[in-house]
Amino acid sequence: MGQQETVATSLADTVREGIGAALAQVDADLARRYPGDPGTRQPVHTVYVPGDVFAADTLRSWGDQALAALDEHAPDAAALAAVLDLPDELATDIHARVRAKLTREPVEDLRIDFEDGYGPRPDAEEDEAAARAAALVAAAYRGGTAAPYMGIRMKCMEAAVRDRGIRTLDIFLTGLMAAGGLPDGLVLTLPKVTYAEQVTAMVRLLEAFEKAHGLESGRIGFEIQIETTQAILGADGRATVSRMIEAAEGRATSLHYGTFDYSASCGVSAAYQSLDHPVADHAKAVMQVAAAGTGVRLSDGSTNVLPVGPTARVHDAWRLHHGLVRRSLARAYYQGWDMHPAHLPTRYAAVYAFYREGLEQAAARLAAYVAKAGGDVMDEPATAKALSGYLLRGLDCGAVDTAEVARLTGLTRTDLDSLAGRVGKAG
Repeated sequence: MGQQETVATSLADTVREGIGAALAQVDADLARRYPGDPGTRQPVHTVYVPGDVFAADTLRSWGDQALAALDEHAPDAAALAAVLDLPDELATDIHARVRAKLTREPVEDLRIDFEDGYGPRPDAEEDEAAARAAALVAAAYRGGTAAPYMGIRMKCMEAAVRDRGIRTLDIFLTGLMAAGGLPDGLVLTLPKVTYAEQVTAMVRLLEAFEKAHGLESGRIGFEIQIETTQAILGADGRATVSRMIEAAEGRATSLHYGTFDYSASCGVSAAYQSLDHPVADHAKAVMQVAAAGTGVRLSDGSTNVLPVGPTARVHDAWRLHHGLVRRSLARAYYQGWDMHPAHLPTRYAAVYAFYREGLEQAAARLAAYVAKAGGDVMDEPATAKALSGYLLRGLDCGAVDTAEVARLTGLTRTDLDSLAGRVGKAG
């Protein structure tokens, strides 16, 4: 067909224009509600430390304790492989990467806890702890010893503790501003949310702080912790968590599943409260669908089985933790909570094995997609986006290296960002 030739049509331009006008509001709503991945690094875990325990050396102490546990209970690759059933061909590399990670960056995300892990204290004592936390966090960022992400978990918006939670948050944020400003890695956690109106209250609180300090509107985001049944299913039968994301007005950064509070609220007895219980799977499935496409990320919860005591007991706890982390990763919950330094070796071993086991296949599929070379799998653009995201997550946490991804795919980090839909986003 020549360039000047046209094909026959039956509809007038006014039909197309009319449909465009009718759907303009829908287009705008989709863009606002579902902006996609924020394009920033997501930590693989969150470590919680009570407000009165947090100190200048907490991060290094956790790394040193984790290394000591690894040296005592799995001193070499063969020992770690035997405990966790790691593939022989990956064991040496994973063991080395875990040791390097614990030395270089043992904690990716730290939350200083002023809620359940801290409990009720005299006001003067909590005031002092909140101010001290701000000073220590600011000093860590200035000195280059901070975790990539750090912040506090305040008390919730329930009437009994609301004023105390607001005051602690105010003291912490004010202390950071006085010490030089809010760090880029600041993360705040709002726990025990039951109604969307509590999320709205958090938004108004942060708006007021931003206005008081001349900060850009929307500068401060926060996580929503899902610990109650009301946060999943409302009295009217609707998925309440969707309303909470909407109520956050773009400030919600992630949804964190609270294993034990949520399980208890469902009547699950203590012996059976776990990440893999059916009530947990249901809650997280609802969270996952509600958050999909919104840019709000997901975090799984924790296990309270600690890897302490004799080697046999540590190995049992490690196997449990490793299995739960791998299960979460397979279900696209790329973050979880770690409650003890000895959880770090199995957190990173599970994460690194997850990304290294699938590296070559993912790289080959992505390279074939880019080259349109075909193969035994016909991938869609959405799958190429997922493959790129998989490789980017592996790069972010240290499971894979830039050079090997480039060698296997022929792609740069910028190429991966583009394929993953991260172009033009912060990261």
